Amino acid sequence: MHHPLIRALAALILLFCLPTLPLAAAPAHIDPGRSHAQAGWWELRLALALDRAVPYRLTLRADPPRLVVELRDADLSTFDPRILVGSGLQDARVERAGNRWARLVLTLDRPRMVTEALLSPADPVLRLRLSPVRAEVFAAAVGAETGEPTQTAPPSRLTRAAYVMLDPGHGGIDPGAEHGGTNEARLMLLFAVELREVLEAAGFTVSLTREEDVFVPLETRISRAHLAGADVFLSLHADALAEGQASGATVYTLSSSASDRASAALAERHDRTDILAGVNLSGHDDRIAQVLVDLARTDTGPRSEQLADALVAAIGSGAGPLYKTPRRAAGFSVLKSPSIPSVLIELGYLSTPADFARIANPAWRAQMAASIAAGLSVWQQDDAAAAVLRRK
Repeated sequence: MHHPLIRALAALILLFCLPTLPLAAAPAHIDPGRSHAQAGWWELRLALALDRAVPYRLTLRADPPRLVVELRDADLSTFDPRILVGSGLQDARVERAGNRWARLVLTLDRPRMVTEALLSPADPVLRLRLSPVRAEVFAAAVGAETGEPTQTAPPSRLTRAAYVMLDPGHGGIDPGAEHGGTNEARLMLLFAVELREVLEAAGFTVSLTREEDVFVPLETRISRAHLAGADVFLSLHADALAEGQASGATVYTLSSSASDRASAALAERHDRTDILAGVNLSGHDDRIAQVLVDLARTDTGPRSEQLADALVAAIGSGAGPLYKTPRRAAGFSVLKSPSIPSVLIELGYLSTPADFARIANPAWRAQMAASIAAGLSVWQQDDAAAAVLRRK
């Protein structure tokens, strides 16, 4: 028989050890005071503050567009999701999911896709960013879930950020449009440098076809984009009219026939200096090369159109204003890359006082740069989703 003192000591040791024995973790809860949904003019941001990090799943549903957030080992019975409802979310409710999962169903204001999802043990706040997408892109993504992560590390971004080649129009012997002692070439170089900073901050890789006020042939601008391995080509311009009035930004894509007489004249003005400098853009492609180029453009042309649409939408919602017909087409030589989606952006008209004042204003240029970055981001998400569909 054990001595009473030994039995008492054993009981005391057991008492002190009990708290250290492994126990089932308590369910995670959402802190309503630190959770919120915030909708900007374009992006919706959602933060769900947990008391500890848990595995999660994200799924899109249609009719109406919804985001389903599922949290494992979480208890949402006391959480009122209506605190999240606002300009970006039309409704929010908690559902029973079973099998140790808790489900939060969020009704979106429009079709959106998750562009970023972050959650880590060091910062147990599930942070989501959602951007608008076209209805067909959203429909293709409905039902696909991120899967149950084995660790609560942030997932990788949906796609790598695009390599963007910025092309400040004109330069050197070709000053472009001029007004009040300011010329298009210098203004577009200034804006390209500013836009590069904004795009790089958003994760894009960016190069310029020219870094100073020098003449670069149009053919060389395209070649530099190809040699760099660029994914997107943006040519930056600001027009001026000798007579008449026009105002607002316009986005052009390539077309063998111009969408109107003004577009044809503009393309001729932008290409004129290469002709004066003796550069022959027409070339003499053999038939095989031309067939290959045409095949490449069959894929690139629609992608350029979609890029232009995304930029028009973003500029119209952001910096603005847009020209009365903001989507136009013309035979710009600088847009003739067969394999790189390419558009030409006219920021406005230097000959129009209101446009000139905007383009000369650093604050407005910052808004325009942010709008272009937003449009590029949306297009890249759409383009990546469309690429998956094209491969099926």
